Amino acid sequence: MLKQPSRKYRAFAPVGLKDRTWPDAVLTRAPIWLSTDLRDGNQALVEPMDIERKMRMFETLVQIGFKEIEVGFPSASQVEFDFVRRLIEEDRIPDDVTIQVLTQARDHLIERTFESLQGAPRAIVHLYNAVAPVMRRVVLGLDEDGIVELATKQARMFMEQAARRPETQWTFQYSPEMFSGTELAFSSRVVDAVTQVWGPTPERKCIINLPSTVEHSTPNIFADMIEWMHRHLARRDSIVLSVHPHNDRGTGTAAAELSLMAGADRIEGCLFGNGERTGNLDLVNVALNLYTQGVDPELDFSNIDEIRSTVEYCNQLPVHPRHPYVGDLVYTSFSGSHQDAIRKAFAARGEDDAWDIPYLPIDPKDVGRSYEAVIRVNSQSGKGGITYLLESEYGLELPRRLQIEFSQVVQRVMDVQGKELNAADLWRIFCQEYGLDDAPALTHRVLQEQGEGGGVLLRGDLRWNGEVQAIEGRGNGPVDAFIRALGDATGREVRVIDYHQHAIGTGADARAVAYMEVRVDGSRTLFGVGVDADIISASLKAIVSGLQRGGPADAQGAQSALETT
Repeated sequence: MLKQPSRKYRAFAPVGLKDRTWPDAVLTRAPIWLSTDLRDGNQALVEPMDIERKMRMFETLVQIGFKEIEVGFPSASQVEFDFVRRLIEEDRIPDDVTIQVLTQARDHLIERTFESLQGAPRAIVHLYNAVAPVMRRVVLGLDEDGIVELATKQARMFMEQAARRPETQWTFQYSPEMFSGTELAFSSRVVDAVTQVWGPTPERKCIINLPSTVEHSTPNIFADMIEWMHRHLARRDSIVLSVHPHNDRGTGTAAAELSLMAGADRIEGCLFGNGERTGNLDLVNVALNLYTQGVDPELDFSNIDEIRSTVEYCNQLPVHPRHPYVGDLVYTSFSGSHQDAIRKAFAARGEDDAWDIPYLPIDPKDVGRSYEAVIRVNSQSGKGGITYLLESEYGLELPRRLQIEFSQVVQRVMDVQGKELNAADLWRIFCQEYGLDDAPALTHRVLQEQGEGGGVLLRGDLRWNGEVQAIEGRGNGPVDAFIRALGDATGREVRVIDYHQHAIGTGADARAVAYMEVRVDGSRTLFGVGVDADIISASLKAIVSGLQRGGPADAQGAQSALETT
């Protein structure tokens, strides 16, 4: 790279629109959408779509809700021509959808284009020619007058071709190609000359499309250019002002949104930003950006994964996992602090509350995604993410100190494996750590003692260190009695510090889970966990779980379990 890039590259000159109004504008309604996936997007593919893939794309665009679809460049190839004919002859165009086709400003190409549209009920025919200084000087060899003559000559030819086919409702569209690199005064002059030929009216408008063929400036400058044209174009009330941003600087979405604020009525682009070089405007971004601001985009992305699958098939290009709104990872948080905030916000949110969840600008369910991938666990995660997955997938509501304890267990696994853990992985580690896989079905017998002081008598059998021992204990409740019996049978001291329990599931499948925070042998404090259909059995299992995990007896006690009768 050059140390002084100014010797080779010129900074783009600002418009100097001192009284601009777009910075204070608020978008409150959807623009007119034009999908150019089948034309501009198709031109950008290594292997352009065949008719079958083009038809699948067209049907998907219709289902999403596009009312204007640029279906091809029929003078460019036989496949493009045949696809337009098939749409018309097989009556595949819904009554509320208008197809659009593109042609260069050349006589034989215009004739071929109108020929492809014979019999169409409605059609937009899109004329373009280059107007930028570099194109006038280097490619076309024409001065400004020559460019205006070229554009108006072909505009008149549009009128002639349309007059021969009165059965079609025609709309004309003109693009001064490379508008983004052209003097505003000259762009205005060419556009005014074309609209003078076409004579649009407020009732029968034409479309003037201003393309950012190559992004040369920051989005604010492009917005100034659009507002300048919006103010200065003749016959503005008879024009649908359209923009066609590309993404060379990575700011296509911003340029489109600011252009709408600056006076544009319509935007052209592709699903997920497919297009030449760095891509066209991503229409999904703009539509769902509007949606998150409470504006109906009038496009339906409620099954966005299916749409992505179709686009990937038709384009034979993958959608990036970090792509806004649709990428595999865009609703995922690995960061522990992020996960904790998301989990707490979900827990606090009421069913009818406005959406206000940290790190999630949109509810994934609104676009057909589940919450399953919202939180995923890797070495950067913390207790919040682990807790969320175990709660959402397995119904566990871990007490806070147990969250901290188990997250340290998971981190040790992460340090060894160094890979992401899913909910099933976490559940497997949890079961192993707290002995849930080894705990047998538990039945117990608790006798209520009579007389002064009351209390209970618990009798059972304890399998400990490979041997089965009869146990018996008295206490003020089943848990207290069991702890006393354990002490007599094992010589180990267990003290309950804290206790939590809740149900998992409902009806016949309901189970109880108990979390016992215990102190073993007067030194180590840790948790035990038990699960059973009976809450008392779950509590006793949790005590054994804690005892198994505590102190030097871990290795022998890990295979022990409680069997009571």
